[in-house]
Amino acid sequence: MKIKIINGPNLNLLEFRDSIYGKKSLKEIQDYTVETLGKKVEIDWFQSNSESEIINEIQSLIGAEYEGLVINPAGYSHTSVSIRDALELTKIPVFEVHLTNTHAREDFRGSMLTAGGANFIMSGLGFKSYYWACKMLIETQKDS
Repeated sequence: MKIKIINGPNLNLLEFRDSIYGKKSLKEIQDYTVETLGKKVEIDWFQSNSESEIINEIQSLIGAEYEGLVINPAGYSHTSVSIRDALELTKIPVFEVHLTNTHAREDFRGSMLTAGGANFIMSGLGFKSYYWACKMLIETQKDS
């Protein structure tokens, strides 16, 4: 199985952010996810602070050989209709993940525009969010 994981703004600096996000760097989260899943899945990781680069990366999945997408749009979750539109075009299962429980934070974080382009949403599972999203993608592919 081949999965694309896209990370949005500021996730490249997780280890310097508020402790609400945990202590692990994005690289440590990547390593954990790959090591824990083993050879069950091939994962391609991407991170950008640029909305246009994220949209281009999502669009590159159209017609590509990926069975799923895991995306953490970060702050763009609350503002980007364009990312939502791109997600809807992929025609592959999309899991949106957030390290924190966005609904237990500031009011504006409870509204996620990008969620409408996702099939599933995981929020508040910390650094294991990516592992669980990949695991669920594997399970949903078994069932189809």
